[in-house]
Amino acid sequence: MKAGTYSVEPTHTRILFAVDHMGFTTWYGDFTNAAGTLTLDPKKLSASSFDITVPTDSVTTTNTTLDGELKSPEWFDAAKYPTIEFKSEKIVRTGKDTALVTGEFTFHGVTKPLTLRAKFNAGGINPLSKQYTIGFNLSGSLKRSDFNQKTYLPLIGDNVAITISAAFVQK
Repeated sequence: MKAGTYSVEPTHTRILFAVDHMGFTTWYGDFTNAAGTLTLDPKKLSASSFDITVPTDSVTTTNTTLDGELKSPEWFDAAKYPTIEFKSEKIVRTGKDTALVTGEFTFHGVTKPLTLRAKFNAGGINPLSKQYTIGFNLSGSLKRSDFNQKTYLPLIGDNVAITISAAFVQK
């Protein structure tokens, strides 16, 4: 892992979510076209920081009708709230390749603290792009009702699991 300033590589960065669907199944979706930056100091991880912003209307599931519904005012209201954002405020190393990242999560017009578990995957020269690239997986959960998103509660679950698979390229 090399110190420096990085940009999100949007083609290979995805934000996934999972939510209980009426107790029968877990429903999955994702967001793409992320943007953001990472300032990394692997020797002093607490001095590092990152932010990720994703367009709300990039939400996709396996159902195009549902995709349209999720973008509507009843759910994510992508026209009124065009982005979902996470900005780190504190990074604490928990192991050789792991950390807890606490920051501000903004969704549906509400900003609240959120802690994510981070795992460093790899760093090196991407053989195709020839750019120094690093990758992380981050995971956590939130209650959508905390962000004023209460459509079909409790029929559709309140707890939402989040996974961010993030690739960053050195500037």
